[in-house]
Amino acid sequence: MIRHCIGIDLGTSGVRAEVLGPDGSTVAVLRQAWPDAGRAPTDAAAWWQAVRALLRDAAARIPPQPVAVAVDGTSATLLATDGDGEALCPALMYDDARAVEQARLLAGVAPREAAAHGPAASAAKLLWLRDEGRLRKAAHVLHQAEWIAGRLLGRFDRGDENNALKLGYDPVAGAWPGWWREMLGPLADLLPAVVPAGTPLGTLADTAARETGLHPDSLVVAGTTDGVAGFLATGVDRPGVGVTSLGSTLVLKQLCERPLFDPDAGVYSHRVLGHWLAGGASNSGGAVLAAHFGPEAIRTLCEGIDAEEGSGLDYYPLNRPGERFPVSDPGLAPRLTPRPGSDTRFLHGLLEGIARIEAAGYARLRALGAPAIEAVASVGGGAANPQWTAIRARVLGVPVHRAAHERAAHGAALLARHGVGLKT
Repeated sequence: MIRHCIGIDLGTSGVRAEVLGPDGSTVAVLRQAWPDAGRAPTDAAAWWQAVRALLRDAAARIPPQPVAVAVDGTSATLLATDGDGEALCPALMYDDARAVEQARLLAGVAPREAAAHGPAASAAKLLWLRDEGRLRKAAHVLHQAEWIAGRLLGRFDRGDENNALKLGYDPVAGAWPGWWREMLGPLADLLPAVVPAGTPLGTLADTAARETGLHPDSLVVAGTTDGVAGFLATGVDRPGVGVTSLGSTLVLKQLCERPLFDPDAGVYSHRVLGHWLAGGASNSGGAVLAAHFGPEAIRTLCEGIDAEEGSGLDYYPLNRPGERFPVSDPGLAPRLTPRPGSDTRFLHGLLEGIARIEAAGYARLRALGAPAIEAVASVGGGAANPQWTAIRARVLGVPVHRAAHERAAHGAALLARHGVGLKT
């Protein structure tokens, strides 16, 4: 019987592993930074080396019994491999946007609501690999998390719905669409067989068991993207609760009864654990605050802010022209004037302006068909700021709290628990 579950998160700065015990509590959180700080390697062998080391560490901390493992990775990080899963070239990372011409080609074929649009999407990257002659010996194209799962399984023909979304997968139909298969021709055979996140995939390959130290009867569960795993970590499980990430950018996510799509504003939906997860990302957020104040200055100035009173300022905080959500306007100019003589009031106006964008974002999701929010869980650095939390609660008109968990590795471990029928 499986009692312990492990989540692996391959992030932008390194790899994390989180071990959950039989009752779902955290037993261990393990980390390994990438050698080039702040930049994930394009060498898939380096991914596996880091994951293998963390799994060996995890195995030493728990009883020698079967475990369940699920993996999340950066969205749209794509790899072409041969039949044995060996990489044929460096991975195209999540933020690699070289496939400009291929994205233009896709724009004339793919439906507007598809998540395959844009030069950084996996679909454009696959066409770039084709056009550059990198697929002549290819047997599989996989995303980062799918490839690690493949190393654990000893086979590389399985994918998950969340990673597959930006590779052209249709989550509503639950299949690779005909337009995409027709466009790829014989290369469509490289696409993985896709299953819902949280689906058991099989037991560890003998080689993987030896390399990781995990029990050979351990189960590999289909994983997800880092963004979805971060959402799962919050424990939010009903449509009326929004999740706001207050990092460099402002990202909103909300469970819905049906999928929502707004291609112009970058809104698309993942299917996860029987729900639809819709989301959008603004260009506003913490990066705007950081352009004006350091962390210590923000903490000090916030002590002088009365969160229950308005600033009297009408800002739309952006660092440069252009917004994507809740309105799609590449020419939208920042609105940061007039600037008062008081830095405290200026910061108050910035925090309030971002809160208004957040409120407009949830209103946009509501207009697309999401239920009205009843509460908001917050993650990211800004979630720890009590004055900002109070401002947001006032502007949103609903309770706002900090999520108990936000580590993507925790979300991946919860996905593993789901895969073996343990309560999440």
